[in-house]
Amino acid sequence: MCFRKELPGLPPERDVEFKIHLVPGTALVSRRPYRMASDELRELKLDKGFIRPSSSPWGCQALFVEKKDQGGKRLCVDYRPLNAVTIKNKYPLPHIDILFDQLAGAKVFSKIGLTSGCYLIKIREEDIPKTAFSTQYGLYEYLVMSFGLTNAPAFFMYMMNLVFINELDNFVVVFIDDILIYSKSEKEHKEHLKIVLTRLREHKLYAKFSKCAFWLKEVSFLGHILSEKGVAVDPSKVKDVLNWKQLETVTEIWSFLATTAASLRTSKTAKPMTSLTKKNAKYLWSSNCEEAFQTLKKLFTSAPVLAQLDVTKPFDVYCDASGNGLGCVLMQEGKVIAYASRQLRKYEANYPTHDLEIAVVVHALKIWRHYLLGNTCHIYMDHKSLKYILTQPELNMRQRRWLELIKDYDLEIHYHPGKTNVVADALSRKAHCNFIEARPTVRVLCCEMDKVEIPAEQPAELYNPIIEPAIKDLVIAAQKQDKGMAHICGIISDKQKACFTLDEQGVLWFKNRLVVPKDMELRKKILDEAHTSLFTMHPDSNKMYQNLKQKFWWTRMKREITKYVSECDICQS
Repeated sequence: MCFRKELPGLPPERDVEFKIHLVPGTALVSRRPYRMASDELRELKLDKGFIRPSSSPWGCQALFVEKKDQGGKRLCVDYRPLNAVTIKNKYPLPHIDILFDQLAGAKVFSKIGLTSGCYLIKIREEDIPKTAFSTQYGLYEYLVMSFGLTNAPAFFMYMMNLVFINELDNFVVVFIDDILIYSKSEKEHKEHLKIVLTRLREHKLYAKFSKCAFWLKEVSFLGHILSEKGVAVDPSKVKDVLNWKQLETVTEIWSFLATTAASLRTSKTAKPMTSLTKKNAKYLWSSNCEEAFQTLKKLFTSAPVLAQLDVTKPFDVYCDASGNGLGCVLMQEGKVIAYASRQLRKYEANYPTHDLEIAVVVHALKIWRHYLLGNTCHIYMDHKSLKYILTQPELNMRQRRWLELIKDYDLEIHYHPGKTNVVADALSRKAHCNFIEARPTVRVLCCEMDKVEIPAEQPAELYNPIIEPAIKDLVIAAQKQDKGMAHICGIISDKQKACFTLDEQGVLWFKNRLVVPKDMELRKKILDEAHTSLFTMHPDSNKMYQNLKQKFWWTRMKREITKYVSECDICQS
C-alpha cells in the first residue's frame, strides 16, 4: 500500500542519508526554549519515532505551526543558527519552465503528493546531535531529515531523482515531493500510473490521498494549469494576486515579484519597486510604485497560455534592442513558447546600436540554450548588417567573443524590415503594431506582446554634434526672452569679448558654442536628448559632457550633467 495519511514510523535504510557539513571553525549553537501552550506540549508528547531524547551540546528552539489540511499543529524547529554555519549543498533544483517543456503532446495527467516528505530520509548517525532542539520537556534530536534544514530540499530532490531515474523526461516530472505523471493517451496513462505507484511501493514512499488527483484533462501543478493546450496561470493564484494589498516591506516586494516572475517576462515595469530593494535605499512607496504594482497585477492576471514546444521542429527567435532594454520572443510554427526581456546593464548603455543588436541575440541564445543548442533556429532582426555578422572580416574584441558563442548554434540570421518586425519591437519598445500589414502569426503575437513592456525610446533630435534646427530655435527664443541675457551682452569686458560674440541675428555665442540661458526646462530637454534618445544610448557623464560642449555652453554645465546622469534610473541599475 503506497497511500497513507501519516507515516508508519522511521523510514528504511536508503542509498541517500542526510548529512550536515559545517563551516570549519564553527562554534556550538545553543538557544533557550520558547514557551509552549498546553496543546503544543501535548503534540510534542506524541512520539512517532522521529525524535529521541538528546544529550547534545547543540540546541535550537522549537515552535509549532498550524497544519493546513487536517488541523492540529506541526512541530517545527528554528534551525536558522544551524543553517548559518552549514555548508550549502549545490545540488540543483529543477527549473519550473524546463520541467514544463517535457509536456508536449500530453493529454492525460495525474499528480501525487507525498506524505511528510522530509521524514522519508534518515540523518547520518554522526550528524543527528546537530539537529537537537530544546523544549520545556528537555532536549530532543531528530532521527530523520527535518523541516527547516537548509539542505533538505537538495537531498530530497537527489533521492527522488534516483527513484525515478528511468521515468524522468519520459512521463514523470518531479519537483521535491510533488510528482506529475503525463501521457498522450488513457491507455498509456494506465501503464505509467502503474509504474509510478510500483516505484513508490518498492521504495516505501507514501502518498497522501488528499494531495493526489488522477486521470485529469487539466491539472493544477506548481501554480500553473497544465492541459493539452499548454501552460496557463492557476486562477486561484491569480485571485490571491488581485487581492494583494500594498507592499510595506522589502520582503513583501520580493515575495510579490517571486509570485509573478514565472508568468511575466518583464523588466522595466517593476523598476520602481525593485529600486526599493537596493542596499541602503529608503523605503518610500510612491505613486510610481503603486502604478507599477497595479500594472504587474493586471499583466499577471491576463498572462497568455504558452504553447508546448517540439524539439524536432525549428525555432524562430525575434529580437530587438532599444536604449532601455533587450527583448526577444521564442516561437515555433507561429505559437509563442517563451518571452524574455531585461533592462540594459550599466556598461551596455554605452554600446553602439550595432553591438546592442548583437547583444540581444546573445541574450536569447544564452537563456534558451537548452532549447536552441543542437536544433535549427532562425533569428529575425531589424538590422540588415547583422545578417552578415558570421562572415564579417573585421570585428572588435567584444564582437569576436560573442561570435565564438554564436558559432555553437545552427542558426540563420534574417533581416526583418520595418513593420514586419513588430514582434520583438513590441518587447523592447512597446511599439504600435500594424495589424493589417503584419503576418498573421505576428499579428496574433502582437496582442500578447502588450503584456510584456519596455517603454519606447524618445524621438531623437540631437543625434549628432550638429545643432538641429528645432533645438537651435528653442535656444534662440529663450535667449531673447531672458532678461539677464541682454544685461550680460552689455557688460562683457574686452577680455571676455574674445570668448563671447553676438552674430548678425543677435544670438549670443561662447566661442563657437551656443549660449543656453537659465531656462531649466530647456536645459533638461537638451540633456534628455543627449542622454536618452535612440541615438545616444545613455553615455556616462564625461562622454555626455564632451558631446554637448562641442555646441552648447552654460555656467556649471558639467556639474548639471553629472547630477543628471547620477539621477538616471537605468544608469544606476
